[in-house]
Amino acid sequence: MPLWAEAGWWGLLAGSALVVGAAVGWWVRVPAQVVAGVMAFGSGVLISAMAFELVDEAERFGGLTATAVGFLAGALCYVAANTLLARYGAQHRKRSGRQQPSEAQAQGSGIALAVGALLDGIPESVVLGLSLLGGDGIGFTVLAAVFVSNVPEGLSSATGMKQAGRSAGYVFGVWGGIAAVSGLAALVGNLALAEAPPAAVAAITAVAAGAILTMVADTMIPEAFARTHVLTGLVAAVGFLLAFTLERVGG
Repeated sequence: MPLWAEAGWWGLLAGSALVVGAAVGWWVRVPAQVVAGVMAFGSGVLISAMAFELVDEAERFGGLTATAVGFLAGALCYVAANTLLARYGAQHRKRSGRQQPSEAQAQGSGIALAVGALLDGIPESVVLGLSLLGGDGIGFTVLAAVFVSNVPEGLSSATGMKQAGRSAGYVFGVWGGIAAVSGLAALVGNLALAEAPPAAVAAITAVAAGAILTMVADTMIPEAFARTHVLTGLVAAVGFLLAFTLERVGG
């Protein structure tokens, strides 16, 4: 299988976790505390993978200055896009309660929710595609982190969309479409940068890492804390430690 096709497959697999989570959220009544706990755990896993697999690798190949600039650029771009989407009702897209507005309450919020979910997923998918360029196969820790975090993300968001009056067609159309785009983003990232110098790949990785950390802080941790409160940090720390251990044992 060509490397770019393999990248697309792994991106699609990671993105499919959103559809799995959405299906559970739509048809199964999962206690909000359980959803929040998994969200906190996924946050810790993502932070660990971002720190030890993405930023560390970017610094080794691109240098500290380029990594820092790329990281901050990714964070700023995410904040700018997220701020714009929040004006149209997408600020609570990962919330499982009644925080998400209906189309009647905020016209255009349906599109904003879909674009916001896409914004959250693209950096993760690009990173998966880039992780294959080193020749050592898929970055297992990053793949596991994205998959684990996507399940509660899809579950929580789909539950909130259902309570806001969105149809099943809309919910599964959004998450199915984002899963497909996730695969495409991983494929394109791998194909476009296959011949790029290591410094360029490192810079793109740093940009994605900055966007991922900002996304976790802005959208995942608030949803987790709203339900688990004082346990949020502990559950996130367990996720962080597990991902770090897997990275060290696997390395």
